[in-house]
Amino acid sequence: MAAVTLSVSTVKPLGDRVFVKVSAAEEKTAGGILLPDNAKEKPQVGEIVATGPGKRNDDGSHAAPEVKVGDKVLYSKYAGTDIKLGNEEYVLLSEKDILAVVS
Repeated sequence: MAAVTLSVSTVKPLGDRVFVKVSAAEEKTAGGILLPDNAKEKPQVGEIVATGPGKRNDDGSHAAPEVKVGDKVLYSKYAGTDIKLGNEEYVLLSEKDILAVVS
């Protein structure tokens, strides 16, 4: 079995999928209480690092994705597949799971 080394530059999403770098989880509450690792919620905000060619239309052409590399997005809580590359966490998800672009 050949070993495959994955990095952000080697992952190319297919179809309408996007590759999102997950933002860091909050360390403190608004009141200043430090949170242990098991109490932290999974972040729902991240930055697009790669996009697929877009959803395929009925005529075979691709509809361009609405998001682009560098956009900060808000996505569904339990959407996508979690991937860890090195110390960084990423999520591979479908474009329909993106709720909003954050400015």
